[in-house]
Amino acid sequence: MSTTLFILNEAPYGSERAYNALRLAGVLSAREGQHVRIFLLADAVGCARSGQKVPEGYYNIQLMLGKVLRKGEVALCGTCMDARGMTEPEIIEGARRSTLAQLADWTVEADKVLVF
Repeated sequence: MSTTLFILNEAPYGSERAYNALRLAGVLSAREGQHVRIFLLADAVGCARSGQKVPEGYYNIQLMLGKVLRKGEVALCGTCMDARGMTEPEIIEGARRSTLAQLADWTVEADKVLVF
């Protein structure tokens, strides 16, 4: 089993960095022998906010993240959540509040680390 860690820093909308990271993470998580972990830092914690409403035909980051969660793991920086006034009940099911210590563990354990 190969583990890929994605570290996202960008807001879910405004640029396409989160979108492109989640596109790749979704494809990888669907492959046999691949384990995907996503750690959300800074404005990227907004990617895991539940109840996102976007214009019809526009990509929905919440749904893309949910696809990865079916087989992978998603963690949010707790300090980053606090700085943005985001609480645990606001995050999508399956994602969890975490710490930089967890990110350090995941980084050491990963075969590949991709930063977006």
